[in-house]
Amino acid sequence: MAEAWGRRGFLGLAGAAGLAAVTGCGADSGAGGGAGSGAAAQPKQGGRLRAVYAGGGAKEVLDPHVQSLFVDIARHKAMYEKLVELGPDLKPVPRLASKWDHDGTATTWRFTLRDATFHDGGNLVAEDVLYSLSRIVDPAVPERVAQSSLATLDLKRSKAIGPATVELVLTAPNAEFPALLAGIGTQIVRNGFKDPSKPVGTGAFRYVSFEAGRSMIASRYDDYWDEPARIEELHILSADAEARANAVQGGQAEYANDMTATFARTAEAGKTVRIVAAKASTMQAFVMKVDQPPFDNPDVRLAFKLLADRQRLVDVVLAGRGEVGNDLFGKGYQYYPAGLPQRERDVDRAKALLAKAGLIGKQVEIFTADASAGFVEAATLFAEQVAEAGVRLKVSTGSPQTYAKDLLTKGAIGNHRSGAMTIPQYFTDRLLSQSPFNVTHWRRPAFDSAFAAARAVTSEQERSAKYGVLQKTLRDEGGILAWGLPDYLVAVSAKVQGVQAVPPNTLDQGRFDKVWLA
Repeated sequence: MAEAWGRRGFLGLAGAAGLAAVTGCGADSGAGGGAGSGAAAQPKQGGRLRAVYAGGGAKEVLDPHVQSLFVDIARHKAMYEKLVELGPDLKPVPRLASKWDHDGTATTWRFTLRDATFHDGGNLVAEDVLYSLSRIVDPAVPERVAQSSLATLDLKRSKAIGPATVELVLTAPNAEFPALLAGIGTQIVRNGFKDPSKPVGTGAFRYVSFEAGRSMIASRYDDYWDEPARIEELHILSADAEARANAVQGGQAEYANDMTATFARTAEAGKTVRIVAAKASTMQAFVMKVDQPPFDNPDVRLAFKLLADRQRLVDVVLAGRGEVGNDLFGKGYQYYPAGLPQRERDVDRAKALLAKAGLIGKQVEIFTADASAGFVEAATLFAEQVAEAGVRLKVSTGSPQTYAKDLLTKGAIGNHRSGAMTIPQYFTDRLLSQSPFNVTHWRRPAFDSAFAAARAVTSEQERSAKYGVLQKTLRDEGGILAWGLPDYLVAVSAKVQGVQAVPPNTLDQGRFDKVWLA
C-alpha cells in the first residue's frame, strides 16, 4: 500500500504517460445524474477511461487466481470472466455459463457454456473450465484465493460432456456451488495457461501493458460476446485516497473507487464530479474474540452490543452515509432473516450485565488501526459510549499495513470491515472452526455441522430457514457487533455515464464495458 501513488506521484504518472483529456470532456448536463438515474445522454462510442483504485504496490498481480485487492479485481474483471457472477442481491447470475443444473442432490452439477472466444481467437470449451479449476485448487500454490471455497471439488470425477457442457462433481452436496464459482479468484483461463504476464481471457478488454503499483492499460475486444465495450481504451491506475480524490476532481481520472463520505460531501457541492452510492452495501463492526477474557463471557458480549449507539456512530463516523447495523452480516442479501428486531441501546441493562461479570471499573483494550476509513474514529467514539457503563475502553493502534492479519491474533476486541459477498460465503470465510479469517474465534463443531447440513438442502426455502436459525444464534451469542452498513462510494467525472450503484464484488460494479463518455 505504501507504494501506491500519492498525489504527486499520480500526477507525475499522468504527465509521463502523456495522458490527455478525453475528447468531449468537461462538465455537462450529466452532472448530478446519479447511477441508474436514466441520464438523458445517449451512449457514445470511443474514448479512454481512466479508473483509479487504492493500490497495493509490488503486491499487485496479473494472475487472476491470485487477487485480493480491489485494483487487482478490477483489472482481472476487465480481461477475464467467471462461469457465474453475483447479482445486486448477491444471488448467482449466468456469465460464461449460460445455465446450470444438478443431479437432485447438489453433488453433481452440469454447466452449459456460452459461445464465447478468448482474445487469441480460441473458442471457450469445457476443457478450459476443467483446466482453470485444476489450476485454482492446485495445492502446490496455496495463494490461489478460491482454493478453500472450492475444496470439495472432485476433479478426478469431473469431466467434459461435450465442447459446451462440463460436469463438475463434489465430494459433499452443496446447493451453494454456483455462488462459490462467483467468488474472488475463480476466472476462467485458456487451457494450458502458464504465464500470467501474458493475459488471455474472454473479457471485454484485451491486455496491452501492466506495471505493478502503477497502471494497467487494456483495449476494447471487438469480438466480445456480450456486446463490445463503448470505450476504446481502459486504464486502471493505483493511487492513495488523496490522490484518487485529486485525480477525479482535477481531470486526471474519470472514475475513482472507494471514496470517503467526507470527500463525497465536498464533491457533491461542485459540478464536475458525481458520487455513485451503493446504499448500505458493506459492513463496519467491532469484533470480540469469544475465547478471550472478558468476551469469553456471553453476558459481556451482549452488554457491549447493548452499549453501542449505532445511529451516533453512523452519523459521526460515516457522516450519515449508511444505515445502522443489527449485529449480523448481509442485511438486504439473499438469506438474511426477515423481521429480525433492531437491537436498541440499553445502558441500564448493559450495566447490570457488566456488574454481574465484575467488569465495572475495569479497563479493556480495543485494537484498531488506520487500515480503513473510520476505524480509529469508531473505536474512539465507542470508547466514550462504553464509558457510560463504567468500563474504560483503551484505544490501542497497530500498523495499518498488517492490521487485517494482526487482528486474527491481537486484541480481544477490534474493528472489522467486510465488503459484499453471499452470506454462506461469509460463514465459510469467517465463522467456521477452520475459517481462514475467523476474527471472532467462533469455533463450534455443532455450528459447523449445522451449516454443512443447511447448504446441502436443495430447497431454497428450507435452506434459508436453516440459515436463519444459525444467524439468530450468531446475533445473540456471537462476537460480531455490527454497528453500521456504510454506503459504497464511487466518484465519477460528470462526463461518465452508465455507472451502476451496486455493491462491490457484484456483476455490474466496475463494468467498464458498459460505461461511455458523454
